[in-house]
Amino acid sequence: MSNTQGDLASLSRFIFRAPSWYSSVAFSLLIAALAGVAAFDSRFVLEDAWQGVFFIGVPTVIASLVTPWLDARLGGQLTPNRASLLALTCELVVVGVLTVAGVVAILSPAFNQDFVFDALVASLASIFALRLLVVMAVSRRKLRVAAIPASVQTVAGATLLFVYSGTMRYFEVGGPILRSYLSRPEKAPPELLVVGPEEFVLLALTCGLYAGAVYLFLLVIDRPWRQSMGVSVLDFLRGFIGHIAEGSRELEEFFEQLGEEAVVPVTVLSFRTNVGEKARFVLPMIHPGPMGDIGGGNLPERVARESEGLAFPPHATAGHDFNLVTAREVNGLMAAARTAHDRIEYDAEASPAARETEGEATLLGQRFGDGALMTATYSPGCADDVEYAVGLSAAAEARASGLSDVLLVDAHNCNDGLDGEDLGHVVPGSRRSFDMIRAAGRLGETLAASHTDSLRLGVAWDPTEWGPLDGIGPLGVRVAVAEVGDQRTAYVLVDGNNMEPGVRERLIGALDGVDLAEVMTTDTHVVNTVEATNQVGDAIDVDELVALVRRLADEAVDDLEPVEAGMATEHAEVTVFGNDRTETLASHANAMISMGGALAGAFILAVTAVSALIFFLT
Repeated sequence: MSNTQGDLASLSRFIFRAPSWYSSVAFSLLIAALAGVAAFDSRFVLEDAWQGVFFIGVPTVIASLVTPWLDARLGGQLTPNRASLLALTCELVVVGVLTVAGVVAILSPAFNQDFVFDALVASLASIFALRLLVVMAVSRRKLRVAAIPASVQTVAGATLLFVYSGTMRYFEVGGPILRSYLSRPEKAPPELLVVGPEEFVLLALTCGLYAGAVYLFLLVIDRPWRQSMGVSVLDFLRGFIGHIAEGSRELEEFFEQLGEEAVVPVTVLSFRTNVGEKARFVLPMIHPGPMGDIGGGNLPERVARESEGLAFPPHATAGHDFNLVTAREVNGLMAAARTAHDRIEYDAEASPAARETEGEATLLGQRFGDGALMTATYSPGCADDVEYAVGLSAAAEARASGLSDVLLVDAHNCNDGLDGEDLGHVVPGSRRSFDMIRAAGRLGETLAASHTDSLRLGVAWDPTEWGPLDGIGPLGVRVAVAEVGDQRTAYVLVDGNNMEPGVRERLIGALDGVDLAEVMTTDTHVVNTVEATNQVGDAIDVDELVALVRRLADEAVDDLEPVEAGMATEHAEVTVFGNDRTETLASHANAMISMGGALAGAFILAVTAVSALIFFLT
């Protein structure tokens, strides 16, 4: 990825999964009880806690339960988990504002109880603005519609304040029954008795002011997105938060608006015995991103489910512009892979493996029939994705020597994450791109002219006890050992997204009983749901990984048996992000985040100043 994409990806560390709604509700009641003990002064601590639960916690519970139901009735998409977390956040805002106001009132004689209640009014209006912003972003409703579910917590808090402050006594309406339900000051703490109708008028004015500020803020940050990309930033925010917090598919709906049609090669290398398929390398020339299981993020596991033999889905030479926009697009790739597999012509002989090095690029290749498997690495130099055009050119250069098909793998096995100015993207015209192309051409000539001998293959697999948080996907670690004559070549595939520098060399150095070897990663993005960089060797013990790879290589050698191999390529039409769309999206998102914070601060200062002016003049 580029520096811009890296900046955007690094923001995922601030995102977390929303807790269950009942966990948020329980925590909000605990916070309310503690706030009640601190705010009220009755004879018993438990009574103070109960008053806190009632006056602070009950509006939160009402907002948690009513908001998602009301939002859904209005066509929104706010889930109970999100609604409860939002209500809890708003409760913390209210408690925080009241705490600060109370401390100021105690320390300064210029401020009295009226100041505290002015702060309460401001906090109720503030949480209305916050809820309005979230509801508009998540549910994509117009302001007048979004204001209905957004106002639930503020209205609930204001209603309790109205009833238990005795504000009803200022009105000559209703009879004894109405007054008994809408005016209950005798049941409330004495601190609430100073509240009058003017506080509710101020609350209404302040809510209107804050709603206007929210609408103007969203209008300003959304305008550049609509002008240059034809999409709304709110769609992006809703999809990004929904996927990370709850695993929703809303982000794919946003990406579909950006997508472009592309034709990509899908190459399959199959090994079979007389009883069936033993192993299958599948390489669709797309990037398995953008994150989690969105788009092609979980492509390696999908490939594994489709294969009869042990599947090896390494990383292709393609960058983020070739991310699939939806997981449905994987179906087209799998259909092309099945077609290619059905067309394979098998051969019982293969060439010995060979290496070629040019500049920073090192390629390992081996011919099976008329096709060749090639792996490319820049290790020990750090590199990330190889651009689509570079991979196509390198494969074409290799085929120029007479090879019918080339399965060119980006080994993707050495990078230093998001550190440094250059993230290692191999782009057309760069020195590294020509290093790969020239090495591929020479390797193609070597393999095409090489003698062949009978082929034996052994495989081994361990799903491992590591998981995505450890940088390892569900395919674990897989090893294939190909034996031609007296030469053995090991292909190690780790289901992860790149490797820490030096890990590849340690793994290769630990392999006994093989002559040549290469270590590859799948570039699966299921390991990047929360961590922007979660490379192999970062979270796990490398010594344990070395021991595992050594054991699997020994098992693969023990599994060696005669096989036939063949390769074929089909083309699939899929919808991908498109040329430069990823960079444009990342640039807009980064600009929105950097400028949006300053803009939000300016809006907050402005509305706070106006609010203070309103309070002092009324």
